[in-house]
Amino acid sequence: MAIRNIVKEGDEILTKVCRPVTVFDARLQTLIEDMKQTLAKSNGVGLAAPQVGVLKRLVLVLDDDDETVLVLINPEIVAAEGTQTPTEGCLSVPGIWGKTVRPAKVTVRALNEKGEEVTYTRTGITAVCFCHELDHLDGHLFRERVTEYVHYDD
Repeated sequence: MAIRNIVKEGDEILTKVCRPVTVFDARLQTLIEDMKQTLAKSNGVGLAAPQVGVLKRLVLVLDDDDETVLVLINPEIVAAEGTQTPTEGCLSVPGIWGKTVRPAKVTVRALNEKGEEVTYTRTGITAVCFCHELDHLDGHLFRERVTEYVHYDD
């Protein structure tokens, strides 16, 4: 297992649409484990495969409910309701923060690392992460959704 480099804004891979995962093999498991280590090292709350240079529909989201890492393969949002206006940042856009408008409650259906269907419904930061990370799979960065930038003094 290895910590992977996080691709930064400006790299065209972050603008590409990712391909569905069709093979659940040792290479996929290695990618998942590498992404878990990379996420933990970066102190992030979510990570999408294109952020480590891989155009596959795979994201990891730190579940705010119990601090576990949810592995979401070929995820899709199947329900969303309400709104919230979080302040978001991104590991691929270091040092930039901005207010966005996201659903308050999100249900995602995906496959887990074993290829089994899973469904998660979450609110708060986890709901934001679902939306943020799935945006990456379609080549979008959170900056496209920013309504107001937030500046923090170091």
